[in-house]
Amino acid sequence: SGVVRGARISLLIAVVSTAVSLLIGVGIGAVAGYFGGWVDATLMRFTELFQAVPSFALAIVLVAIFQPSVGAIVAAIAIVSWPPVARLVRGEFLSLRQRDFVAAAQLAGLSTPRIILTQVLPNAASPIVVMASLMVATAILLESSLSFLGLGDPNQMSWGYMVGSARTVLRQAWWMAVFPGLAIVLTVLALNLVGEGLNDGL
Repeated sequence: SGVVRGARISLLIAVVSTAVSLLIGVGIGAVAGYFGGWVDATLMRFTELFQAVPSFALAIVLVAIFQPSVGAIVAAIAIVSWPPVARLVRGEFLSLRQRDFVAAAQLAGLSTPRIILTQVLPNAASPIVVMASLMVATAILLESSLSFLGLGDPNQMSWGYMVGSARTVLRQAWWMAVFPGLAIVLTVLALNLVGEGLNDGL
């Protein structure tokens, strides 16, 4: 029952944090890639600032500052996960903004936000979707690692929290840690296989 209950919290944290990091990363990457020049340079230096700090260490610091809770864990994972998305989207936009359909949209008088949202972003969606599936798997591992270190929400049952709580009774009750651990392994493996399938399909 703990594994089933923990699935809801672990997946909720992973999906919500991935959605938030996609919103941040896609927004910054789209603006940087579409406008280029000093806008691109400024936003990429800002992105590199986050990439210069080890993501797991930054997540630990953020959760410790905000006190362990589901909201703090979601925010921490989202903050450390968006830079790769921004760089990927920027690269796609730098390539796509040179295409004829963007020039045609500009000649038709479409506004810049509309061109970005309706013309360029749909054509850059495939790699973003693939990355999102892999980010959910990474978010599950990050949440499990934080919970294992005692930085999980003590009022919520998650797979990582179960493994962390059971490490002191590993000799007497091995199943307390093994089954949540297996759930993490199988879920992350499944999401990686989904990512590979999406990559091939798209």
